[in-house]
Amino acid sequence: MEIDVCCRICSGRLEQVADFGRQPLSDAFRVPAEQRAEFFFRLAVGVCGSCSMVQLMEEVPRDRMFHDGYPYLSSGSSVMRAHFAGFAERVMSEWSDPFVVELGCNDGVMLGNLARAGVRHLGVEPSGGVADRAAAQGVRVCKEFFESGVAERIRATDGPADVIYAANTLCHIPYVGSILRGVATLLGPEGVFVFEDPYLGDVVRLTSFDQIYDEHFFLFSAGSVQRMAAPYGLELVDVERLAVHGGEVRYTLARKGARDQSAAVRELLADEAAQGIADAAALRAFAGRAADTRDRLVALLTELRERGASVAGYGATAKSATVLNYCGIGPDLIPFIVDTTQAKQGRLTPGSHIPIRGPEAFRDPYPDYAVLFAWNHAAEIMTKEQEFREAGGQWIRYVPEVHVA
Repeated sequence: MEIDVCCRICSGRLEQVADFGRQPLSDAFRVPAEQRAEFFFRLAVGVCGSCSMVQLMEEVPRDRMFHDGYPYLSSGSSVMRAHFAGFAERVMSEWSDPFVVELGCNDGVMLGNLARAGVRHLGVEPSGGVADRAAAQGVRVCKEFFESGVAERIRATDGPADVIYAANTLCHIPYVGSILRGVATLLGPEGVFVFEDPYLGDVVRLTSFDQIYDEHFFLFSAGSVQRMAAPYGLELVDVERLAVHGGEVRYTLARKGARDQSAAVRELLADEAAQGIADAAALRAFAGRAADTRDRLVALLTELRERGASVAGYGATAKSATVLNYCGIGPDLIPFIVDTTQAKQGRLTPGSHIPIRGPEAFRDPYPDYAVLFAWNHAAEIMTKEQEFREAGGQWIRYVPEVHVA
């Protein structure tokens, strides 16, 4: 049943445009013998008629998602390691003796580059396990959720920040107003707040509905970010399209009047208006395509089971929770999923309870088909798993549509 929900940005009314049903915590990988009841919530998406921000209708408490046992490691992909190293190089080339603060620094994959170069920095990371990994490589870490009070303490101790950075973090935070107040408190007069997150336009274009899960509370666009920033004395001054994670945008905010707005911002705003990516009708059409993907994927896996073909999943990603639970896929259709993250191996996928195994299970022997849940790392994975193809294996992809490759 649809109920009235207020926008977390402007308090306008949300119009529900998609419902992906009951979903578990996307990173709550269970041990097989665990008896404790799983937490579920309704994964529905709405769009604000006032500020056009696309967001979840229901919020999951932050301490259920981000804690000492949080399993995601940003450094797990060589492509992402290079991506973050490139941003660190850019900071060092554009700033002289900067103070850099990263919100959600994870295992220090970006800040480690600055630490080794002697650049003043601080990572703010509430998930203790990954924060300890960052500290182990020399990154200075504050184990807290970033909010305005934390920002005040950092400024009192270290002075204003020249660069505040967040990668795949800001979209996780429903109480984003407190974050932006903290940014406004901590940012120096000429400083910039740079954040990158999945882009609404790419999610809609690719029908990548698995980009929607508990941790991804917001789906940003240039227009919604511009409106989100204004009440805090910040304005959108630059945007950059990124190929990582299935399509992201790197947004740059600065204090109002401190920097000129780039042509790239104006171009992206015009493109969004022309395409109507945040229109309720367009988002409902996206939801319809997602339902078609669900039906086609289940039909394909059912056919393969009936033919006696062997199938495995590849990548026990957070986004795979949405696919598996929305589609009702369990061990009967995908007997196991392989993943390189040791903390996930030997556990079960959230909600769907598919066993997770290490990479050696993928090769002994190779399955006939592999469902690529980590599709945003497809090029890297295809290169690494060439022997799978040489052995006759085929990949099952579902973005932008279900197909065998």
